[in-house]
Amino acid sequence: MRGEEGRTASTIENEPDRREMHTQVTPFDLRAWQEGNRHDHRAGWKGVSPEFGEITLTCPLPRTSPESIVSEVRGGLLPTASFEARGAHAEGLRLPTLNRFTLRVGDRVVYVTRNRFGVTSEQRALAMRYAGDHYRLAALDKRGYVLTRAADDEDPGVTITVRETGRGKGRRLSVHVGGRAESGDLALGLVFAGVDRSALTRIGAVRAGLSRATHFWTEAQY
Repeated sequence: MRGEEGRTASTIENEPDRREMHTQVTPFDLRAWQEGNRHDHRAGWKGVSPEFGEITLTCPLPRTSPESIVSEVRGGLLPTASFEARGAHAEGLRLPTLNRFTLRVGDRVVYVTRNRFGVTSEQRALAMRYAGDHYRLAALDKRGYVLTRAADDEDPGVTITVRETGRGKGRRLSVHVGGRAESGDLALGLVFAGVDRSALTRIGAVRAGLSRATHFWTEAQY
């Protein structure tokens, strides 16, 4: 998953580190919303962070191509973050998946790797590098996940835990931040609420493995 065409891992890793204000973040909720019609339907999550302002996660954005599906978080003091899955498989998706995607925060591409065959939650977690920092995103279960920014010599790191609760119109995302976060941390953590993360869970990983095995067996018959 290289991100933008022509941008390799070494290109991204050599970009200068960012320096932003680290902020203690008050826990907050995003509420489910939807609007529009069948041809211009929008849905996702909206809410207010006392420190970062009004936040809107649209998942997905109205399609501009049948082979592209995008979820996006923007608003307040956050940089815009987008997660786009692209390819023939995208046409039938309800949300972007972890197959053939590009992740951006602001004007930067986030370099992502994962172990499709990981046995534990930690082994299946996404490993990411964004603007000089290392992150991991692990599933707690099918309704929750945690993003961790690794500690370094200048900062003890941060964790952002996002969990969906409620049903129907009462659905909400509860966001809790441990440590002092930057705006990019929060944007990166929230955009994954608009992504199909099932492959990071144990059951989802098993299903994905069976799907791959069936595909390979079918291909071998020709």
